Amino acid sequence: MSENQNLLAEQRRTLILDEVRRRGGVRVNELTRQLGVSDMTVRRDLDALARQGVLEKVHGGAVPVVEASTHEPGFEAKSGLEPTAKEDIARAAAELVSPGAAIALSGGTTTFALAHRLVDIPDLTVVTNSVRVADVFHAAQRTAGPRQGAATVVLTGGVRTPSDSLVGPVADQAIAALHFDLLFLGVHGISVEAGLSTPNLAEAETNRRLVQSARRVVVVADHTKWGTVGLSSFASLEQVDTLVTDPGLPEGARAEVSEHLRHLVVAGEPEDSSESAKI
Repeated sequence: MSENQNLLAEQRRTLILDEVRRRGGVRVNELTRQLGVSDMTVRRDLDALARQGVLEKVHGGAVPVVEASTHEPGFEAKSGLEPTAKEDIARAAAELVSPGAAIALSGGTTTFALAHRLVDIPDLTVVTNSVRVADVFHAAQRTAGPRQGAATVVLTGGVRTPSDSLVGPVADQAIAALHFDLLFLGVHGISVEAGLSTPNLAEAETNRRLVQSARRVVVVADHTKWGTVGLSSFASLEQVDTLVTDPGLPEGARAEVSEHLRHLVVAGEPEDSSESAKI
C-alpha cells in the first residue's frame, strides 16, 4: 500500500481490508505509516469496517472475521462493501446486454447495481428472484411514467432470504418453466474447487435452476468473493461463460479463472472484442 494523504475513506478501507485478509492481521501503527494518515483516521476506518462485520478489532489493530460457511450477511451489510467495484462491474456488465433480450438477474448487491444500468435499455424481459432488483425497474417506470420499450419484469415469488432474494419451491418452479438469453448471477463465493457457492441451501437450489434455464451465464463478483466458500455449491466454473470482476483480482486468480471460463472481463481494463459481444 502506498502512502497517500488524499485517499478517500472508501479507498483506504478497501486497502485496509485487503491487507488484513492478505496478512491475517494488521496493527494501527503499521497502517498509519503505510497510508500516511493519522492514528485517529485509521481507528475510525477500523470502526467502520468492524460495524460492517468484515474484520474484528483487537488491541492495537485488527484481524479477519472467520465466518462460518452458513453465515449470510443481510443486504444492507453487503451494500457497504466494495461499492465502487460493484458500480464498475455493473457498468461493464451492462455492455453485454442488447435491446429486446430476455435476461435474468439473481439476488445480490452487484446485480442491484446492474439493474440501475439496465432500466434504459429498451424492450427487455427481466426475470428476477430479487425484490430489490424488481423495485429498481418498477421505480423507474413510476418516475418516468408509461413509455414504449419499458422492461417487462417477472418476479418469481418465493420465501425471502436475509439478502432479499426469493427462494424455495415457488421460485424454483417459476424459473424452471422459463428460458432466458442471459443470466447475471451474484455470488457469495467463487473458487476453483467449490465453484459458485452460497451459505443458504434454498438459495443454492434456486440459483441452480437459474443456471439451468440460461443460455449464457455471467457471474458479476468483486475480487473479495474469490476464494470464499459457502455451505452449498450450485455450479462449477465450467458452467459459467463470463466472469465480470474488478482490477483487485490477483494475477494468480485471473490465470486460474482463465483456465476454466470462456471469458474474463475486468471492469476498467481493455478486453478482447469477443468478450464484450452483446446478446
